[in-house]
Amino acid sequence: MKPLRIGILGAARITPEALVRPAALLGHDLVAIAARDRSRAEAFASEHGVAKVHETYQEVIDDPDVDVIYNPLPNGLHGPWNIRALQAGKHVLSEKPSASNADEARAVAREHDASGVKFMEAFHYRYHPVMNRLVELAENKGIGEIEHVEVVMGFPIDNPDDPRWDFDLAGGSLMDVGCYALHGIRSLGGVLGGEPRVTDAKAVPHESDPRVDSELYGDLVYPSGATAHFRSSFVLPEMTFTMHLRGTSGEALAHNFVIASLDDRITVVTGGESTTEHHGDKTSYAYQLDAFAQHVRGGAPIFTDSADALVQSEMMDACYVAAGLPLRPSSSI
Repeated sequence: MKPLRIGILGAARITPEALVRPAALLGHDLVAIAARDRSRAEAFASEHGVAKVHETYQEVIDDPDVDVIYNPLPNGLHGPWNIRALQAGKHVLSEKPSASNADEARAVAREHDASGVKFMEAFHYRYHPVMNRLVELAENKGIGEIEHVEVVMGFPIDNPDDPRWDFDLAGGSLMDVGCYALHGIRSLGGVLGGEPRVTDAKAVPHESDPRVDSELYGDLVYPSGATAHFRSSFVLPEMTFTMHLRGTSGEALAHNFVIASLDDRITVVTGGESTTEHHGDKTSYAYQLDAFAQHVRGGAPIFTDSADALVQSEMMDACYVAAGLPLRPSSSI
């Protein structure tokens, strides 16, 4: 497969794990980077083997040696820079959420449809065997008919200046860990009758800005009648990324369905017997980048294109409305 030639927007903390190491493993090229502070971009390029440093994000997008843009900027900058990259005819791998609200996601989807290039929202967990196995258990009724899905996504953020607390940058627990919870619940919809519907949500506002959720709880129902509940949190004492399926004849617990390389266990209980499955420590980011490359180079199907991203944004907006919080604002460049 012809290597992807990747340009990076910003020097985000997630990029080494989410892109640099998978690209090295799979043989893709890191061509260019820019950051708000050029010295940060230069340090990142030197440490991680990025070929060129540009002055601006737009210069990365316009670089003729770049055919893929990776966008790990703060949430509020995802939508507008995704649009810029698509307008330039570049494939886009966008960190999630790929837009601040449904209107912005709709604009990204329009540009994607018109562009003729590929777009992926980076829900990496969806490409790992752990999530595939959970979908399989629900589909083949390995634990009976699914009655309820429970997801907990959280970790502590102690820094009051963390941009994930910033409303104008589309901050809030739902926009960060909660988007995984909601997407994970949606990923089971294909075998539970279709997309679930938000029935209720409650938020715990952040003490310094009541528009921002430090925690958000959501309830949903699938067309099958099965229910789902999630908790997204920036105040849990330790990282918790669990998904629990309860069926009519058993249950299954993924101990870390989002970062399965840290804990690849699924515990399945049927007939009073408990079995622990292991699904490997290969990082979900490597599975994701491989799926994206096959999508770009050969048109292989993916789970998380711009159409899926739009439905995801619509459902996140529905959670905020139900919880009585304002939608995250759209941004411009």
